[in-house]
Amino acid sequence: MNSRDLGELCLRNLFRRRTRTLLAIVGVVVGTCAIVVMLSIGFGLTQSYQEQIESYGNLHMTNVYSNSSGGNVGEDTRGALTEQVLETIKTIDGVDAVTPVISEYLTVGHGKKVASLEIVGLDADVLELFNYDVEDGGRLLEKTDKMGILFGNQVVYWFYDPNSNSYWSEEPEDVMSGKLILTGDWEYGVRNPSSGGDDIEYEEYDVKAVGVLSNPDDQSAYSAYMNIEDVEQIQKDLRKARKESTVQTAVKSYERAWVYVGDINKAADVSKVLREDLGLQAYNDGDWLESVKETTRMIQGILGGIGGISLLVAALGITNTMIMSIYERTKEIGIMKVIGANLQDIKRMFLLEAGLIGFLGGLAGVLLSLLLSLLMNTVLKDVIGMALGSIMGGGGSSISVIPWWLILVAIAFATGVGVAAGYYPARRAMNLSALESLRNE
Repeated sequence: MNSRDLGELCLRNLFRRRTRTLLAIVGVVVGTCAIVVMLSIGFGLTQSYQEQIESYGNLHMTNVYSNSSGGNVGEDTRGALTEQVLETIKTIDGVDAVTPVISEYLTVGHGKKVASLEIVGLDADVLELFNYDVEDGGRLLEKTDKMGILFGNQVVYWFYDPNSNSYWSEEPEDVMSGKLILTGDWEYGVRNPSSGGDDIEYEEYDVKAVGVLSNPDDQSAYSAYMNIEDVEQIQKDLRKARKESTVQTAVKSYERAWVYVGDINKAADVSKVLREDLGLQAYNDGDWLESVKETTRMIQGILGGIGGISLLVAALGITNTMIMSIYERTKEIGIMKVIGANLQDIKRMFLLEAGLIGFLGGLAGVLLSLLLSLLMNTVLKDVIGMALGSIMGGGGSSISVIPWWLILVAIAFATGVGVAAGYYPARRAMNLSALESLRNE
């Protein structure tokens, strides 16, 4: 019996008992739909969390901190962020850019207005690699900028008149025009300073704004940036003004650094190398995402297991359908054997019938899942989003996400369940005695 004849015979047998076949298919539809929808909600939760993290953080950026006490470096440099270690980090697979980072909280004066903010010193050459963009009329900080400053998107709203009752501006300060003064004096511009004790003569630096970042949502929006050499000089002057020690260690080291990983899929591996091989502390927003993924995978397992129970029940239904088919087709099977039908053809016929039930049910289940996913992402989005938000903090652009590979896997799995459910009936049909079948009929 060729494959075409076998296929036509299987279809005729299935359509001959439409009601029973339809009920078996419906069981597979319910099971497949349950699994796909349950898993899709888990994927939706993961995507929602990733969108939330990306809205205020940068999954490409890894913050690295020294593990040495106070940044001091002795004979053992493990865990210290020295220049040599920074060069080593650059060679790690997946790392696109590295810069040491220092910071100081200073006051910026612009006319009568002032703003107190964090000034971050870094290697200006890496800013372009960090994919930072600036608003029109500005540019990124460059290595040659002496006392140049690049403002975050939000800090330009922090300027206020210290001699008035207004501490917030609805409009951004035009820092690109006019004179800017940078100082360590937190009461700069105040008519009647409240500081007591010895007066400290802080240096006042003329700085020039080179641009304002255009990314308003991530962490870079809440600081201003200068070349690391300029910030180091400012810190040195501040220590002198405060009569603090300015003695430096023999080996220059830093408290922290930024590592930019172009492919976020490699961020976890880079962090592992930084921690285990170099003895550093490494933190990435993606680390939180990984823990969230673990949680959602657990949820997916539970939800998928519930759907799997439905599919198991459907498999029992297919088995029952095929066994009943054997009892009803005993004479047909006997005649096929008497006229010389191959035993493997009989086995293949029952397996194919069971597989078709699984395939049709899986296909219909996937189509139903896509329809339900569409409804969850449109009509029911607000209701389900509120429910998920109260449980897991979810609720992003999509409640349900069905990747293309899940569609293929679901159909293949349903077909496989059908074939597996039909294996015992197929073996039974193959081993059925031809003479016994005809005599009973």
